[in-house]
Amino acid sequence: MIKTHWNENVLEICIDRAEKKNALSHVMYDDLTEAIAGADRVPTCQAIIVYGAGGIFTAGADIKDFQKKRDGSDSPAVKYLRQLAVTKCPLIAAVEGFAIGIGSTMLQHFDFVYTTANTRFRMPFTELGLCPEGGSTILMERLVGLRKAMQWLVECQPFDGTEAVQTGFATALAEEGKTLERARATASNLEKLHGDAVRQSKHMLKYTNQSALTAAIDYEVQVFNEQINSDYAQKVFSKFLS
Repeated sequence: MIKTHWNENVLEICIDRAEKKNALSHVMYDDLTEAIAGADRVPTCQAIIVYGAGGIFTAGADIKDFQKKRDGSDSPAVKYLRQLAVTKCPLIAAVEGFAIGIGSTMLQHFDFVYTTANTRFRMPFTELGLCPEGGSTILMERLVGLRKAMQWLVECQPFDGTEAVQTGFATALAEEGKTLERARATASNLEKLHGDAVRQSKHMLKYTNQSALTAAIDYEVQVFNEQINSDYAQKVFSKFLS
């Protein structure tokens, strides 16, 4: 369900679980983490592109996995988000259809995000009785400002691709069915540049915020694990699956 393909010095990763609207299971998170970590260790890798099959990025986490009780350790989803946070190689996302939950929060770690005007984004964490994840409590404010972060993360307001670009959450709009093409164009541009200089420049841009980001993710994991085990959250998950 996680398909990888090397296109010259660019790794392309496709989320392909059409029957579940590309919802991400624990196994899929592990595969994503392994693929991205592996590519990042390849010195000649110039970019990593992630996209969804069938015109859909991802419906977010598989609710069935939410019914599993958590201890204090990192879930496969958290391990994936932590990997994104430390990946040195440029990350590019081609986002169409919709990006729900972690489908949106993961994008905060990407360096280039291309989407369409009609793409729908939503982070329904508080609706599920949960807190935001993946460093959202620090990254979202820095990307779009506190007021917008409150609307999206606390009020669970949906937004479209146009608003995503206008607020700085996404890089640019592309035509329907053309986001992957736009992502590949950026990857091609990066391939023309000095690879080590690109990686070091990305590292320098994010270096001063790295310790704060790690602390934010640690705190979110602690609270998230407590909330996901609550009776309220488990009742909500059961309703979704009934």
